Amino acid sequence: MDMRTRVGNALKQAMKDKAVDRLSTLRLINAAIKDKDIAARGAGSEEAQCCGDAEVLAILGKMTKQRQESARTYEEGGRLDLAERELQEINVIEEFLPKQLSDKEVSEAILAAITSTSAESIRDMGKVMGELKGRFTGQMDFGKVGPMVKDQLCAASPGQC
Repeated sequence: MDMRTRVGNALKQAMKDKAVDRLSTLRLINAAIKDKDIAARGAGSEEAQCCGDAEVLAILGKMTKQRQESARTYEEGGRLDLAERELQEINVIEEFLPKQLSDKEVSEAILAAITSTSAESIRDMGKVMGELKGRFTGQMDFGKVGPMVKDQLCAASPGQC
């Protein structure tokens, strides 16, 4: 079952269960997917459903990051009630994301990507990141992975860093 269908089924179930908070978050997810479809159609794509699973995973990852930042800001501002709401939304969104890779698995994936792309220096970082994003979208935080890739490439060719 594709991601769009899973979200739609969860939305219908939340309506039946009268789970107001869950329903609200699922509607936000659905709206974000539809916004991406509309943007893709405006860019010239003819398909009715432009978002595939990879795009939906990217949307969900972005939504999770936004809510984490908001929750952190609310906590710093003393608004624990709003921070709690953001954390509840994160829980609903994460139901649709694949299992996050452990640090060890991320390191192994980086090494495998460096090997498969034949990356030798920091100039090849884009190739490695592209490989990782293609295979592990939604499974790792690429904001944290970037510096790890850079460290690995610098260790391989220290004269170029």
